[in-house]
Amino acid sequence: MNYNGLRNVHPEAKIGKDVVIENFVSIGKDVVIGDGAWIGPHVTIMDGVRIGNNCKIFPGAVVGAIPQDLKFEGESSVLEIGNNVTIREYCTLNRGTKASDHTVIHDNCLLMAYVHVAHDCVVGRNSILANNVNLAGHITVGEFVVLGGLVAVHQFVKIGDHAMVGGGSLVRKDIPPYVKAARDPLSYVGINSTGLKRRGFSVEQVNHIQDIYRILFVKGFNTTQALREIEDQIQSTTERNKILDFVKISSQNRGLMKGFRHLNGSRINGQTID
Repeated sequence: MNYNGLRNVHPEAKIGKDVVIENFVSIGKDVVIGDGAWIGPHVTIMDGVRIGNNCKIFPGAVVGAIPQDLKFEGESSVLEIGNNVTIREYCTLNRGTKASDHTVIHDNCLLMAYVHVAHDCVVGRNSILANNVNLAGHITVGEFVVLGGLVAVHQFVKIGDHAMVGGGSLVRKDIPPYVKAARDPLSYVGINSTGLKRRGFSVEQVNHIQDIYRILFVKGFNTTQALREIEDQIQSTTERNKILDFVKISSQNRGLMKGFRHLNGSRINGQTID
């Protein structure tokens, strides 16, 4: 451990090997920090935080504060942060409540400056939350998700794997896997084809996903009709089944974001919808 300057590290906190703790850091008693972490100046890490290996936490972040939930009664809960997570300046990350007992940020995530992650959220591995993203409580963010700057997400919303949400969006409904979402109210604007190709999806897989979402969001079916059409017309694959499972569960909870009706071919407001 390398302690530079003034700091307040509880003697019972469990600090791994080769951890650098900079000036004016406060670390509580019930804290575990893995090997190779860098904790920047003026960071506060409160009780109930579990941090993996090789994480970087930048100045001003408050990690593991109690939930901003009036139902919270001081129950024991945790904030779990995986390996290789970067938490930039002034992020605020709250631990869980008795609803789930934990908030989780999985491996290899990047949380840019001023991100807020509320109680009982789960952020999947390799996801990026850009500057000023705000997650309310009980939100599930899938793997390889990108949320643009100033995105605000309503409590209990679910965002599927490989989704991308445009900056400044208000997310009140669930966003299924593999799509791009933007506009107000939040709507389908195509699939995240660039992201999928970067992550090794083949052209055939991308086209297959595109075919599914044309039925679900572009052709004017209601959700029940679209699901029936997809099951009848689209070959069963891992991607198809993941989308169908997500939509069926979403329909019983928050419901899906809006799609587009099929107007003037495939062009809506002068833009091509893929």
